[in-house]
Amino acid sequence: MSTVSRDSVREVLHAFLAGKGLRKTSQRDAIIEAAFGTNEHYTAEELLTMSRSIDTSVSRATVYRTLPILVESGLLRELDFGGDTKIYDPNFLEHPTHNHLVCVDCKKIVEFEDPNMELLENCITRRLGFTPANKRVTIEAHCDEFQSLGTCSRAANTAK
Repeated sequence: MSTVSRDSVREVLHAFLAGKGLRKTSQRDAIIEAAFGTNEHYTAEELLTMSRSIDTSVSRATVYRTLPILVESGLLRELDFGGDTKIYDPNFLEHPTHNHLVCVDCKKIVEFEDPNMELLENCITRRLGFTPANKRVTIEAHCDEFQSLGTCSRAANTAK
């Protein structure tokens, strides 16, 4: 993490937990460390693996109970790119207006920000009589490698 420190994330989460009458635990701290110790998107199972590399006592149940808490607290964003697996975005706090480009072949997720996108989104919503409350843009595309070779070297290496 570059701008938002794990300590500040931990403080926000601990205050959120206290407000809900939940306690802080070493397992939750390991999950926070893993969840915000990467800039990569991940699934719940990938977070479990990352968390267990920090604290072997982290349980699957605790990861699955903690993820909705992180999302509800506003620290983490849950993404649904289709399929039956949710993806979690740890970069939301640092870049709240970023968008996603998803390769339909290898499932690679690329984040991008562009001031023109935000201008376009605002123009569209105003023209149609809406005030934006939340904006998410996901573009699904084929990577250039797939287009030129008919296959993608990343597709074989992707577990998502």
